Amino acid sequence: MKLKYLVFVVALLGLVGTSCSKYQKLLKSQDYELWYTEAMNYYEKEDYTRAATLMGQLVNIYRGTDKAEEVNYTYANCLYGLNDYLTAGHYYREYVKNFPAGDYAEECQYMSAYCYYKRSPKPRLDQTTTEDAIQEFQLFINMYPNSARVEESTRLMDELRDKLVFKSYLNAKLYYNLGDYMGNNYQSAVIAAQNSLKDFPDTKYREELSFLILESKYIQAVNSVEEKKEERVRDTLDEYYSFVNEFPEGKYRKKADRIFADTDKMLKGYNTEVAVN
Repeated sequence: MKLKYLVFVVALLGLVGTSCSKYQKLLKSQDYELWYTEAMNYYEKEDYTRAATLMGQLVNIYRGTDKAEEVNYTYANCLYGLNDYLTAGHYYREYVKNFPAGDYAEECQYMSAYCYYKRSPKPRLDQTTTEDAIQEFQLFINMYPNSARVEESTRLMDELRDKLVFKSYLNAKLYYNLGDYMGNNYQSAVIAAQNSLKDFPDTKYREELSFLILESKYIQAVNSVEEKKEERVRDTLDEYYSFVNEFPEGKYRKKADRIFADTDKMLKGYNTEVAVN
């Protein structure tokens, strides 16, 4: 058994060595037709590293020829297969630019957006790429409104928008956590959350953002200077009614009710003072 295994390993190493030797000879040759044929063979076998090495050279060599379209498309797919989404996206866009009526134009326009999607970072990081992805998907939908990929593009855009909203929520939460450190950060939290709801009214984080606004206004009211306190208390109550009207059975209802009870008590105190005076 051990002898058979040893023979198998030796044979396998021999094949690998032969394959590598063949590939190295191919790279040294100037037979570009052979390069193209072998590159397509590697591509079909999903050997994207070798295929991309060859196709990367052939992109320039075959520019302006009848093979240019196929080479550009295949090279982009090889790069995608290697998870090089930055460069793959570039070549998908190059294909659309150079072959707007090409056989793969619709697919490449979609893949350009999808490469941005794959590069979209975690919510805590800069979201420029996420915004680029949304724009590219929207461009795809505008260009191909009847495409079978429109539904998927719309779903991915919603996912990306939620990431932007969550980024906004994290920013608002950061202001909230800073509290009174070096200024009134609660007001900044309110503004950040309100802007998120304005820009993305249908976000799945709507309840979290709405409660953050209510809680931030409540804390401002409690800690307010006397001349602004009554106004902020009333503003908090208005925010409470808006919140429970939209989320009557929400997960923050109990916390919201406690805010109401305390705020209502403070407001009654002001009303009592007015009656006495």
